[in-house]
Amino acid sequence: MSLNPQERKATIRELQANFALTGLSLAEIATDLGTTEGIIQNVLNLETRHINNPWILRAYLIGKLEEQGIQPVPFSRLVGDPEDYWFLDANLIHNGQIEA
Repeated sequence: MSLNPQERKATIRELQANFALTGLSLAEIATDLGTTEGIIQNVLNLETRHINNPWILRAYLIGKLEEQGIQPVPFSRLVGDPEDYWFLDANLIHNGQIEA
């Protein structure tokens, strides 16, 4: 999935807005996803070479917001079910394990 510069900026804003809504720290998210704070920060800024990572973080953030009864900020490009995209590893995304 390739994003143009505007789509990239929008996706970064959406990830960061949902992160802020959770009230969780980078450390808490990193622990839950089995990675480091730095990698979570990179994914929030779409600075990752692993195409599944933004989808993993998206699913995690949405799940945490739904647990709290908070409506997530809608995503404009990271939409639908990962299983519908041939280039994504849906099992990896559903398992919630960020790639380093």
